[in-house]
Amino acid sequence: MVYTVIVFDTTTSTLLPVIKRKIVPDSVVYTDHYRSYNALDISDFQHFRINHSTDFAKGKNHINGIENFWSQAKRVLRKYNGIDKKNFHLFLKECEFRFNYETPKNQLKTLKKWC
Repeated sequence: MVYTVIVFDTTTSTLLPVIKRKIVPDSVVYTDHYRSYNALDISDFQHFRINHSTDFAKGKNHINGIENFWSQAKRVLRKYNGIDKKNFHLFLKECEFRFNYETPKNQLKTLKKWC
């Protein structure tokens, strides 16, 4: 499952509360080497890093799922030729929903359950 949120910066102080709010302690977290994730090394999570300059996976540790999400989201969002900043979060949430519930059948089933 993917969770998206718009953030105003990517500092540790901004990202860590979002991560802690969505991920339960003792979860396994895979990230790249971005410096804002350094705090995860001493947090309640098992943190594994993937160095994109040398490889995209180490054994079973990879971040291909999130790379796949962003590839799909960019492909969908690109066709709009620009999205007004005030509505961007809605388009991003739609991409999140479609990714998390995969097929149109699952999406419809989920929407019916929610209604």
